[in-house]
Amino acid sequence: MYVGNIARDLKPGEVPFRPWAEALYKHRQETQSKEDPTGWCVPGGVPRNDVVPYPFKILYTDGMIVILYEAVHSYRQIFMDGRELPKDPNPNWLGYSVGHWDGDTLVVETSGFVENSWLDNGGHPGTNSMHVTERFHRRDLGHMEIQMIIDDPKAYTKPWSVKVAYNLLPDTDLLEYICSENNKDLEHLVGK
Repeated sequence: MYVGNIARDLKPGEVPFRPWAEALYKHRQETQSKEDPTGWCVPGGVPRNDVVPYPFKILYTDGMIVILYEAVHSYRQIFMDGRELPKDPNPNWLGYSVGHWDGDTLVVETSGFVENSWLDNGGHPGTNSMHVTERFHRRDLGHMEIQMIIDDPKAYTKPWSVKVAYNLLPDTDLLEYICSENNKDLEHLVGK
């Protein structure tokens, strides 16, 4: 299981926003992300699930990698059987992912996102035209890095990237994540 920290290699002004996307990002910042979809129990999406401070597990099966995210109890399928990304996938928050190995680096291509997704907790916007490339590289037994390249021509003028460093959390389990969107009184659920 891994938990990561974003490498702050982007300085303010370095994200190549289109004007509408920058205005939306600034609005999300000014309103303290009150319209954040995860506040309504909606999955965080990609690359957001990779950059929030919740752990995840990576499972490798025959022809597929599955990532179990503690945040909002979501999971992701990465097809490793040589298939191509579909031309017109069913849009969803985590997109549709295919992967392959480049030496000791797992390369994952993802598209097929819903419109108006959030790339991180700060509210960088994503659209249904977004394509994300992730390069998972395990530096050593306890450390992994993911380089994420965001290519979304509707929201950004050119592709941009971030790198996240992760630490292995051995002998731990994913915890139950309860999302109680709009529930004011949960006592009847927890037996108090």
